[in-house]
Amino acid sequence: MLTKYLPNRLMKIVSSFLQNYEIFRIGIFALFFACGLSLTLVISACSSNNTSNSAATQAANQSATNQNVAVRIGYQKAATILNAIRAQKDLEKAFAASGASVTWAEFPSGPPMLEAINAGSIDFGYTGESPPIFAQVSGTPIVYVAYDPWSPKAEAIIVPKSSFIQTLADLKGKRVAVAKGSNTNYLLVKALEKGRVDYNDIKPAFLQPPDARAAFEGNNVDAWAIWDPYLAAAQAATGARTLTDATGLAPNRGYYLAAKSFVDKYPDALKTVLDEVKKRSNWAQNNPAEVAKFLSPELGIDAEVLEVAEKRREYGVLPLTEEVIRGQQQIADTFYKIKLIPKSINISEIVWKGNQ
Repeated sequence: MLTKYLPNRLMKIVSSFLQNYEIFRIGIFALFFACGLSLTLVISACSSNNTSNSAATQAANQSATNQNVAVRIGYQKAATILNAIRAQKDLEKAFAASGASVTWAEFPSGPPMLEAINAGSIDFGYTGESPPIFAQVSGTPIVYVAYDPWSPKAEAIIVPKSSFIQTLADLKGKRVAVAKGSNTNYLLVKALEKGRVDYNDIKPAFLQPPDARAAFEGNNVDAWAIWDPYLAAAQAATGARTLTDATGLAPNRGYYLAAKSFVDKYPDALKTVLDEVKKRSNWAQNNPAEVAKFLSPELGIDAEVLEVAEKRREYGVLPLTEEVIRGQQQIADTFYKIKLIPKSINISEIVWKGNQ
């Protein structure tokens, strides 16, 4: 509107300026658009690279945090997973890049293994339900880091095939072999409750599996509370009768436990250990015959017998749920009620949250 009042020459100058300005404005817009598109492509490429390299970066970071860690594992020959990991050197391979060292110590059962954690001799191990309860009562600085479902069919109370004992009530006044503080210690308590027999009305013979087997075969005990694969071996060798297994009495779970100092100081190393345990556990679940062949020379038990034990158990490396914690708490409360332990404890206080 303003241009109609201007002289022709001035009007031409203004018109030329406005045309040039419009070209300049369009050019600037195009430049910014091109820059934005380029930046988007760069970010997209970087994001793609980050995704493809995330696993490698995570592995590198974990390797760095595992530098010079000394990982000390306790195991039992009959505890399939850790024994197989030891034999196959799974952990040594997993820690090779970081330079961490791995050492192994064998134990006859769970209680002495947890005593070793208390003494600072080992960092990690696997036991049945009862040993960690006794350990917590005594002040052992342990942490539940995972559980294994195992199976109620994998533990039982057996009697000689010629025994006059026919019911749980018949255990009153009898001598029963059991590993003190073991998973079958709880089975024995619950079985006596079902048979309406007071725990104080039996004569417990606290024996480790090899000694208990000798006492059982020598008729020096009337019954034996035992777990697989020793259970399967005794049944095959002696024709022992099963008075009861743990079905409806005890969940018969296994627990992976670690020293609190190890969990606090080396959580990445602990995760590496659990990763390898999971891999080997998956293998064992799908290959019972191979597991039996591996364990046979280790335990001096025929592979066919061991395969029976393998097929009636389950494997897993699972985080502790509220249900599992409540179940373990019930065992602790039962032991306190019958004065097997001198004080009550709170299981949830020593459960690791890093495996959730």
